[in-house]
Order: sequence, then C-alpha cells, then structure tokens
Amino acid sequence: MEEYNNDINTEEIRNAEVATELLHMIPYNTGMEPLFLAEYGRNIQNLVDFCVGIPDREERTRCAYAIADIMKTLFPALKKDPNDTKKIWDHINIMSRFELDIDFPVDVIQAEEANPTPDPIPYSNSRDIVFRYYGKHIQNMVRTVADMEDTEERFNMIGVIANHMKKLMLAHNKEAVSDMKVLNDLRFLSDGKIDLQPGDIYLYDFQEVQQPIKQKQGKKKNNKINF
Repeated sequence: MEEYNNDINTEEIRNAEVATELLHMIPYNTGMEPLFLAEYGRNIQNLVDFCVGIPDREERTRCAYAIADIMKTLFPALKKDPNDTKKIWDHINIMSRFELDIDFPVDVIQAEEANPTPDPIPYSNSRDIVFRYYGKHIQNMVRTVADMEDTEERFNMIGVIANHMKKLMLAHNKEAVSDMKVLNDLRFLSDGKIDLQPGDIYLYDFQEVQQPIKQKQGKKKNNKINF
C-alpha cells in the first residue's frame, strides 16, 4: 500500500515538473517587445522583423511585397480606401522601425513625420503682470480701452472693467477694498489715460453671500388622527 502511494506521489511530482518546464517554454506577450501597430497582430510584426533581417535586397523586397499582399487579404477594408497602397506601406515602414531598406512603390512615412516634435508653448511672463489679483486679461483690457476715443461706449466699458476689478480685489483681500483704490489702480494700469474720481463713476457694493446652513431633517411626525 505504501509503495502504491509512493508511485502516485512520484508521478505527480514528475507531471508538475513537466508542466513547469512547458510554462517556461510558452512565450507570453508580456515578455515580448510591444507591437508598433497592434491591429495587425504579432504574426505580421514577426514577418516584418524577418523581412528586415534578410541580407539580399531583392529577396527582401519580394518579401515586403508578399507581406503587403497578406495585409490586404487580412484587412479587406483597406482595398476600399483609395489610399490603401500608401497606408499599407506606411504601416510596414512603421513596424520595421523605419529600418526596411527596399525600393518602396510609394513615398512612405518617415520617423520624423510619425513622431513630430511639437512646437514649444509660449508661456506669458508673470513679471509683466502688475497686479496679480487682477490678472493679465484685465490689464490688457484696461490698456485697450484707454486708447479708445472718449465716447459713451468707452465710459460704459470702463465701468464694467472697474466693477470687475473691485470684485477681484474683494476675493483677494476683503479689508483693502475701496472705490478709490480701484480707481487708482485703473489710473496706473492705463498710464494716466483713465483718470476718474469716486463721484465720476458708480461702483457696486459687492457683499459676500452667506450660504444657508442646512438643517438636519428629522423624522416626519405622524399627524394622523385615529378615531
């Protein structure tokens, strides 16, 4: 009885060892290089890699044309596209890491076109902002309105800007808000072109609205009268 159990244990151990070896032999996608164009799958990528490694140029070219025919067969939708030929050869060149040296039938995409370097974003210099709590836009608006002709429209626009400046100042520092301070800042930003006194323009009295406190809802009382 003990010999039978020992034979079973030995066979189970041997099967486990064989299964472990098979697992190490099976290639997983996680251990391979990432696909450049996943929609074509691993097999097409392997064919392109094999084609790149062919030393003879003519044979390498024939292999590339054969791969292009396979791609057309696997993806019939490419045949309906009038630019299918260029698209297929562009994709082959991308999958070859742009290393496929053949006579392409069309002008194919190059590495600098596939991975273009974006132009740097021009950031504004924060040193150009005189009052940070007003921001750059208010500063530009004041300078634009200051150069306008002295009309009613200009005066109305000055009122809108001044009131918005007062609201921004209120959010920045509640204790320092005053109509005179806003008008002085307006005069400074406009290089003296907008010179107003508190009696010349009306600025709103902005007040902070307190949020109502939500009361906890208790259980509804049962007002039903039983007879």
